[in-house]
Amino acid sequence: MKPNALLCVLLLVCAALAACGGGGGSGSASAAAPVSAASAPAASAPLAASAPGSTSVAQSNTPNVQPIVVHAAPHLTRNMLTTSVTLCQPGTDNCATIDNIQVDTGSHGLRILASALPASLPLAAVPSGGGVSGECAVFGGGYAWGAVRSADVRMAGQLAAAIPIQLIADPTVPSVPSECAASGPSMLTLDTLRANGILGVGVFAADCGGACANAALPRWYYSCDASGACQPSAQPLAQQVVNPVSRFPLDNNGVVIDLPAIPDDGAPGVSGSMIFGIDTQANNRLGGAGVLKGSQQTGYVSTTQNGQLYAQSYLDTGSNGLFYRDTQLPQCGYWYCPASTQTSSAIITGANGASNTVTFNVGNSRELFASANNAFNNLAGPAASSFGWGLPFFFGRRVYTAIASRMTSAGPGPYYAF
Repeated sequence: MKPNALLCVLLLVCAALAACGGGGGSGSASAAAPVSAASAPAASAPLAASAPGSTSVAQSNTPNVQPIVVHAAPHLTRNMLTTSVTLCQPGTDNCATIDNIQVDTGSHGLRILASALPASLPLAAVPSGGGVSGECAVFGGGYAWGAVRSADVRMAGQLAAAIPIQLIADPTVPSVPSECAASGPSMLTLDTLRANGILGVGVFAADCGGACANAALPRWYYSCDASGACQPSAQPLAQQVVNPVSRFPLDNNGVVIDLPAIPDDGAPGVSGSMIFGIDTQANNRLGGAGVLKGSQQTGYVSTTQNGQLYAQSYLDTGSNGLFYRDTQLPQCGYWYCPASTQTSSAIITGANGASNTVTFNVGNSRELFASANNAFNNLAGPAASSFGWGLPFFFGRRVYTAIASRMTSAGPGPYYAF
């Protein structure tokens, strides 16, 4: 989801970001800022339960298909992939289903706006140093600040019991630490987050891992006292915001994002599936998909395009475009806008040396945004030094994201496959 200063470099997938999200009221290309929920994944030591006990993959009959959709989003945001998540007080039937949660394979953990949670569903705070645990989550488009709370998380037939989540803009911790606020624009409301929350289902279990468990790192976890004053604090692995999939009893080694192909001029909406598990049921078999291992430290793969090597490359449903550097393409605001659709190709290479050549199109952003469509497979914009395979890459593909240290028929994650 994000790096810390000791592990990796923050991925800014756009040249300028006014918010973590999208289309302005005019719908013009210049007004439509990119959505980039993800930044570089941090090195994330798995939770104690993550390490596989054998090379076999546990099989499951639990319902494991979660509907996902792209449709109209706040501020004319395009390519926003969302789902609904049910939160409960741990061990009870006091639950609420929160709609419009962004699905993000580039981050780790569930984050919900406090304003989206009904007052009838109080969630216990995760303690820290005699106070409340707070977290600063830094993304490509800004930061989210809030308290860490415990909730049962339900999706499809799956239950992640009593896991830490982040409650964004939690009034219990009203003061944003200065180093967090300096990370970029705030993403503390529906207007700025462009969703009611973020569901991080990336390649790591915990959002920070061993680094935060061993040291108090700024712009990560905090201990907040009764007055609301917060100081950086170490955070045990068991109390870190966690990828909910990693805490399912079964079907817990990754996800499959399955979205249909769409026309080159876009579609008003798209419906697909997020399938939990890899090789655990008949509907999530890896089959002949090409496996590209990610870095054990960062989750990155690499991409080569037009002779340029991008060592920091990622597959990310939380970014609403393809983001890379192409000086030959004209720009309109945040986006590329060639006079006619341009076709290009790139080679994605994993840490295991395996590679896959991908052909993609770049359309005219002005023409795309002028339409009434909300989903596009050819929306692209500039990035300084990384290559982000955002949501356009996922249309017409089954893309597997395997969690680090969890066993599959292709070995343990982290990896992507398609």
